[in-house]
Order: sequence, then structure tokens, then C-alpha cells
Amino acid sequence: MDRRLRIRLDDAISPAGIACLPASRYETGAGLADPDAILVRSRVLSPDDIPPSVLAVARAGAGVNTLPVEALTARGVPVFNTPGANANAVKELVIAALLMGARRLGPARDFVRGLAAGDDYGRRVEEGKRAFAGEEIAGRTLGIVGLGAVGAKVAEAAMALGMRVAGFDPALREGARLPAGLERVASLDELLPRAQYLTLHVPLVPATRHLVDASRLAAMPAGAVLLNFAREAVVDEAAVVSALDAGRLAAYLCDFPSPRLAAHPRAVAFPHLGASTGEAEAACAGEAARLLRAYLEDGEIGSAVNFPPVAMARESAHRVALANANVPNMLGRISTTMARAGLNIHNMVNKSQGPMAYTLVDLDSAPGAEALAALSAIEGVLAVRFLPVLPEAEP
Repeated sequence: MDRRLRIRLDDAISPAGIACLPASRYETGAGLADPDAILVRSRVLSPDDIPPSVLAVARAGAGVNTLPVEALTARGVPVFNTPGANANAVKELVIAALLMGARRLGPARDFVRGLAAGDDYGRRVEEGKRAFAGEEIAGRTLGIVGLGAVGAKVAEAAMALGMRVAGFDPALREGARLPAGLERVASLDELLPRAQYLTLHVPLVPATRHLVDASRLAAMPAGAVLLNFAREAVVDEAAVVSALDAGRLAAYLCDFPSPRLAAHPRAVAFPHLGASTGEAEAACAGEAARLLRAYLEDGEIGSAVNFPPVAMARESAHRVALANANVPNMLGRISTTMARAGLNIHNMVNKSQGPMAYTLVDLDSAPGAEALAALSAIEGVLAVRFLPVLPEAEP
């Protein structure tokens, strides 16, 4: 490597998180020119924000709706995320909000803050508290939409507090571990009439935009509590406010403030606090940095939203990584091109995910510039990188 790899930090990134990037190999910081990769937390990026030099983008968090994933995919650039790294922090906030909703703690605190001092202060406290009588959550039913890392942790914590928990997730991956005692249901329509409390843990995609709308709110039990710590637009806010006004919803607690929610007596909105703990920020940044390092140094794909997962132990000092369209005979064309260049394939792995495929090839000798250019010229190949073994990194 003739220079250190540059990773541009587009937010305040936890120093503890990027400690895995040795200074002898990596330069990190804001505003770096011609970066090899970008590590971002919450900044919104457009295609114009991402220079041609960028080989990968990593988000220290789960959602990637702030990133131009489609444009990056067309360039053969993987977009990494870190689902699960902040799951415990989000779980704890959801449980706190669950208890706030059950015991009406937000409105009760507002009441106390609004009391003027006076000789009858104690009497007014005692009279006023009657308006904030809540309920115990033990024995109540919590419905969970989305049973990924956060949803599963919320289910486990809620059951430990004595709740009955039912969950729905049509996209649950094969072999996912769910806590014992969680009841899975087949549809959202089956879940809603039972959910005295409903919490949402799904990504924002076209299918989940306004997932909870007026008709679905009407299907929930009267006096239910809704929690949204997923994405703002997963619910139809206007429909939620109408349900709160009508008393069909007892409370709405979320991580996405707006002027009308801030003023509503039955709503509690936090300022995007889901992953705002030192532990979560370090964990997310650390996972994002590790994903970038594995890709930049060895071409391996971990948690990427637009590339298949690919890992291959090094069996040669000479590795080539190719991002390519998932079309017939691509491996044949790659192999033929390498053979024509006099390159012998020692080991190869190819994986696909939808329209995207990714190939790692270990060679017995280093490919020359002409061979790499020939590989890049194959129709459907989006990006080609030569990855020689790097010398041992200094601390």
C-alpha cells in the first residue's frame, strides 16, 4: 500500500469505535479529500456527496434511508450497516416509553411542572393525581411488529415484566432466534385486535410507509398505547393525532418529534434518542469500522444492504474482488479472461443477492494492469479491485 487508506467521518464518530483501524494503515477524519470510504451516523448523503474515489460506505446504525443506496449499487459500492449494535440501547428506551405510557408519566410530569407554589400545593397535587391513574403492564398483551435484533430484545424484556407478547414479521430470516414464550402470528390483521400495546421495529421501505394508518388504528383495542421507535413515516401521524383526539389511542410515544406531537397531551416524543448512549455509539462505530476494514483489506462483505455476504479465507497473497451484475455466464467470462491473461485461479467464491453478485478470486500470481483492465471491461462488471496481502499493521 503506497499510502494510508482514507476514511472520511461524516459525523461525530466515537473514538473508541474506530480504535480498530491502525494508524499505520488508516487516516480518519472529517473532510478528507479523495476518501476510500465514508463512515456516517445520521448525516443525509446525496450521490454528489460521495466522490468517485469511494469504495464503500458504512452507516453506524441500522437504517440506510439517508443514503443513496441505488446510486451506490450502480457504481459497485457496498453500503454497510450495523443492525443489532445499538439494539440494547433502543430496547431500554422502548421499555422506558412502555412504562411511561402505562402510567401516564409524561402528562403527570407536565401537571406537576405547571403547578404554582402556594399553601395548598399539597392538596392540589393530591386532587390532580386522580387524572393520571395508569395501569400495570403485567398480564397485558404487547404486539411487536418486526422481530429483528431490537424486536426480539423488547419481547424478552416485556415477558420478564409479566406481559404476554405476540409478534409479526413477514421478513424474519431463516433460523432467527426468538425468545421462548413469544407467540408468532401470521398477519398484522391478526395481531392488531389483541395488541393493548403495540411497538414497531421495521425499516422504512415502500411497503412499511404508513403501515399504521387510520384503518389499522381502528382495528386496535380502544385505549391502546402505540410506540414507534423505528422510523417516523412508519405511522401516519395525522391518523395517530386523530385517534388520540378521539380517545381511541390512550397514548403515542415515539422518537420523532413534530410540533403537533409536542403540543398533544397524550403524546410523548423524544429527540431521536434511540441509539444515543455512549455504549451504543461505540458499538455501532466499531462494527462499521470492522466491516470497512474487512472489505478494504480482504474484499469481504459482512452486513451490507445491497451486496450478498461473502467471506473467504486467504489462500494466496494475490486476491481480486469483483462487483458484478447477477447475470448468466458471468463466472465463465471472468475465468476465461483470467486464463487469457495467464492467471491461475487458486480459489474462488461467488454469491448473489437480487440483481447484484460479488466474486472473490485468489490467484497464484499477481494480475497486471492489462488483466485488471480486461476484467473491468467485461459487460456487467461494475468494479474490480486487486487486494495483495498487506504487511503486518503497526499499532
